[in-house]
Amino acid sequence: MNDYFYIARVRIQRKDSEIREYFGRGVADLLHGVEKYHSLNLAAQEMGMAYSKAWRIMRDAETAMGMTFLHRMRRNGSELTEEGRKLLSVYEEAEREAWKAADRVVEKYYGRLEGDKPPYKCADSSE
Repeated sequence: MNDYFYIARVRIQRKDSEIREYFGRGVADLLHGVEKYHSLNLAAQEMGMAYSKAWRIMRDAETAMGMTFLHRMRRNGSELTEEGRKLLSVYEEAEREAWKAADRVVEKYYGRLEGDKPPYKCADSSE
């Protein structure tokens, strides 16, 4: 089993949405960047992403979820709205719990994987 790793993914989507977009790890990472830099542009740069792509991802996710994640202050940058902050917290908690569940199932069948951890964990993961 040490030759493999697993990834637990969480996606949040509105039930009534006809749009295929959702709130997932990419949107969460962008929002964390905005929290840190107070700028979608700087968050995108940090991720190695073009600003136009980050703006499109954010716009599509906001449309799909029916809420606004960012308060855009033009030249003064951006900050998370209360809705954006709440959904980000919900997402992070759900992702941590998904990882714990995946860890339990893998350990049940293969034992505790010592040493190599999966190369990807959620941003808030303390493990």
